[in-house]
Amino acid sequence: MKRVAVTFVCLALAALVASLSACAPTGSSPGAAPASPTTISTATAAAAATAPQSPTAVPKVDYPTKPITFMIPWPAGGTTDIGGRIIAAAAEKIFGQPITVLNKPGASGQVGWAEMALQKPDGYYIGMINLPLLNTAILDPERKATFDIDSFIPIMNQVIDPGVLFVRPDSPYKSIKDIVDDAKARPNQIKCGTSGFLSDDHLAILMLEQAAGIKLAPVHFDGDAPKVSALLGGHIDVAWLNVGGFAPQVKSGQVRAIAVLDRERSKFLPDVPTSVEQGYPTVINVVTRGIAAPKGVPQPIVKKIEETFVKAAQSPEHVQKMEEAGYVVKIMVGDEYLKHYREVHEQTKLLMPLAKQEE
Repeated sequence: MKRVAVTFVCLALAALVASLSACAPTGSSPGAAPASPTTISTATAAAAATAPQSPTAVPKVDYPTKPITFMIPWPAGGTTDIGGRIIAAAAEKIFGQPITVLNKPGASGQVGWAEMALQKPDGYYIGMINLPLLNTAILDPERKATFDIDSFIPIMNQVIDPGVLFVRPDSPYKSIKDIVDDAKARPNQIKCGTSGFLSDDHLAILMLEQAAGIKLAPVHFDGDAPKVSALLGGHIDVAWLNVGGFAPQVKSGQVRAIAVLDRERSKFLPDVPTSVEQGYPTVINVVTRGIAAPKGVPQPIVKKIEETFVKAAQSPEHVQKMEEAGYVVKIMVGDEYLKHYREVHEQTKLLMPLAKQEE
């Protein structure tokens, strides 16, 4: 039995040597010693271990070959709509296909997101998502959302936008303290406009109520445009908005900003103190807006959309127009954006019980 085993091993080794000889490179100089298979194997392994690993190649796809629908779940003229139209116009030139902007407002974004979740996952229907508004729509059981956190593929974040308290130019409120003092004297009387129940504006109101021990009177609108109209018409006292899209109105004197709800002052409103400066370090309200697709879109198409919108966001046209509108561009893609997408969802869960108490 041992002889048989030894014979088998020898035959196997002979076959291996013959195979390696057959695979040896041709064109060696006469008399040159054959390279040792062991030496070649070791060197190759060492190089593979130390060489930087190139990313997995994404197959090229023939996309897009027809117009793309770009859904914005808010009315025309609001902050999401303004920024969305700017980047859609820049991306359209790169794609070489029309991008049709479709406004689908309703229920603080829920109507548009519900429709996007049902679309064919082929990359021809994409849209804007707002965090934490998307999260509150999912987390509130009474809203009965037909989508969840896994219904979408977050592709690229475009904007990071701090909250701001705006008043009319003739308003007596000059600071957060003025609002707090009045609210203590007149509980539930100061009308504060939001972009909808459990919107980022509404969550910021809850933060201030909790921090200051006051009660305000939230008035919910379907988007920013009608909220600003209500402020200018005297139907509400304070509009809880964002820096983006409204810095020009401040500069023109149409509205007055009294607080930026962030840790640092906005470069677009450098004279407006932050909530932290005014003694409310827990009242921080920052919304992010980005681009997503229905789940199931093939990865090569997702990658093509990502690359195109990143290029669009970095284009001089996009940068200039976003700067003029007062938007802070914050590009996040891949794992970074996915992490942000899920972290905001978990953070929003913590505010849900407090919000439900306000109903």
